[in-house]
Amino acid sequence: MLHGGPGPYGVASPRILIVDDDPNLLVILADQLTADGYEVQTARDGEEALRRLAHAWPDLLVIDMLMPRMDGLTLAREVKARADLPIIVLSAIDTADSKADLLDEVAEDYVTKPYHYPELRARIQRVLRRLGDRVPRQRLELGPNLALELHRREAIVAGSTVSLTPTESRLLYALAANLGQTVTTETLLARGWADTEDADPSYVWVTMRRLRQKVEVDPNRPAHLLTVRGIGYRLVGAQEAAGQ
Repeated sequence: MLHGGPGPYGVASPRILIVDDDPNLLVILADQLTADGYEVQTARDGEEALRRLAHAWPDLLVIDMLMPRMDGLTLAREVKARADLPIIVLSAIDTADSKADLLDEVAEDYVTKPYHYPELRARIQRVLRRLGDRVPRQRLELGPNLALELHRREAIVAGSTVSLTPTESRLLYALAANLGQTVTTETLLARGWADTEDADPSYVWVTMRRLRQKVEVDPNRPAHLLTVRGIGYRLVGAQEAAGQ
């Protein structure tokens, strides 16, 4: 099922794929999003969603967790294995541990059912705005020992492929979009944990340490992920790193 039409975004309206086994929710939410200018497709389960993805990629997916034939987590993992498409989970499961695990592994955001449409719309808008940080869907060469394929959530380190979590990818997107420039810890915190209550700078410090373990040949002497003491971090290429 496809909904669409012009809206405040002009010709290139953001495309959203909603995946849920509740036909009433699909119709209502699709109508709400279409009225706000989005181009909307729907799927009743994970298998139908993957068939749609084989033809075209949306800008964002809204996925229910509890579905027949293929649950939402399996679908989200399948999606992320193909491309770093942003996912918002829309689920009746309302436990802190489930939310934290999903946000770290596959989801950009989590909204609990029954949803309040203005809140869901605001979260969709925030996620899509964050896409402005994204570098083009292409390989970013930073030197002989590091290349980033952020659209795949992967880094190639000394010839070996390393997987990145969605949170790690979000921080690297913000840094890559400002290559060579300092990005403040506060900005990275907002990019990685915009909707997390009581998030503090230690979240950034821990994630950056984990990233160095993944993408630096020598994490103790980083060549690409540089700390700007008291301010934030910079992502640099090998040539600039050599001049430090």
